[in-house]
Amino acid sequence: MDCSHVQRVSRAQFDAETQRFRRELVAYCYRIVGAASDSEDLVQETYLRAWRYRAGFDGRASMRSWLYKIATNVCLTWLEHRKPRVLPSSLGAADAEPEPAATPAAPGEVSWLEPLPDELLTSAEAGPDAAVVARESLRLALIASLQFLPARQRAIFILREVLEFSADETAEILAASSVAVKSGLQRARARLEELAPAREELLEPTDPRARELLEGYIAAFERSDPALLVQVLRADATLEATPFREWQTGRARCIRLLEAQVLGNPGDWRMLATTANGQPAAAVYQREMDGILRARGIVALAVTPSGVSRVVAFHHEPALVRAFGFGLALGEAST
Repeated sequence: MDCSHVQRVSRAQFDAETQRFRRELVAYCYRIVGAASDSEDLVQETYLRAWRYRAGFDGRASMRSWLYKIATNVCLTWLEHRKPRVLPSSLGAADAEPEPAATPAAPGEVSWLEPLPDELLTSAEAGPDAAVVARESLRLALIASLQFLPARQRAIFILREVLEFSADETAEILAASSVAVKSGLQRARARLEELAPAREELLEPTDPRARELLEGYIAAFERSDPALLVQVLRADATLEATPFREWQTGRARCIRLLEAQVLGNPGDWRMLATTANGQPAAAVYQREMDGILRARGIVALAVTPSGVSRVVAFHHEPALVRAFGFGLALGEAST
């Protein structure tokens, strides 16, 4: 698309020619800011600016690179006065023993990371290889680690290592020198090497073993059966749930906490299978006093051939379930 054409097209034409980049831009913004809802808003702002300043597109770079430049500026400006989004495990070491009653962080005290629905990862036209790469670059562990990087380093790492822009293209997007890009990438790699957990063989959500483990986890909650959790969780499994700062490591401690404070009675919980960040996940509902199952949030599992190694429950915002295509309640009270 040349610059003269961009200046002449109608808004409808412009949208038609640029919307094919929307999904990847949402995923890009998500990697930078750590929340799907914010990412959607940032991409909307990106498109508004692109239309407003379309005369500035000179055709030297591709339309895709131009949109990434705008999206990067939008994200970096947005991040200037905001806390990085984190998980409980980002805040400190695991608890030695489960607290009798965990206390949630005060509203606004912590900015929590949020999951991304898999349907936003890649476009419908993307092949299976592209889908696998997208899922691997959006694993929760990586997204959580990225939030520790300075914002510009974060953008450099994603543009170079994930999206495979060249050093010169990245420099153009960031209005920086190629030397600054290379230096920023080295520092980002070194920091992520310090932060990254040990690599493990994670199963794709479509793998039969992954589906079996998700089904077992769901059944354990719906039946209030801790023995099923023994079969599902690895001995070294970790468990964390927003908005609580505390988190647990080790299957025995995780199950002890769940049995004492969470599982309740059969029928108290209902979970609907989905996928988030390239991982098996579920929308979580809890039965309240009126008998109605109401949304609690999303739970995502890191699954390996030997069992579930990590459980991350996002309970700080029940409306997250809407982003995954589920309602806020399931049925009326039984009589």
